[in-house]
Amino acid sequence: MKLQLLFFSVLQDITGTAELAWISTPGTQVTDLLNSLYERWPKLRDWDSSLLVAINQTYVKREACLIDNAEVAIMPPVQGG
Repeated sequence: MKLQLLFFSVLQDITGTAELAWISTPGTQVTDLLNSLYERWPKLRDWDSSLLVAINQTYVKREACLIDNAEVAIMPPVQGG
């Protein structure tokens, strides 16, 4: 299953990229994806309690299943200004 990951704000600094192609297995949940990302970039785990995740521009819970060719946005908390 192909995914397009998007990282925003400080998460770009941690991962070194704003966008990344990712391959995952069918049935993968958001929480599984996040755990894989934490293995690759351990500093992302520092943001775990406040990360927001959207699939195809819709915010989802961590139990949500990923779908093939999805755009998965991973964001720190939204701040007003």
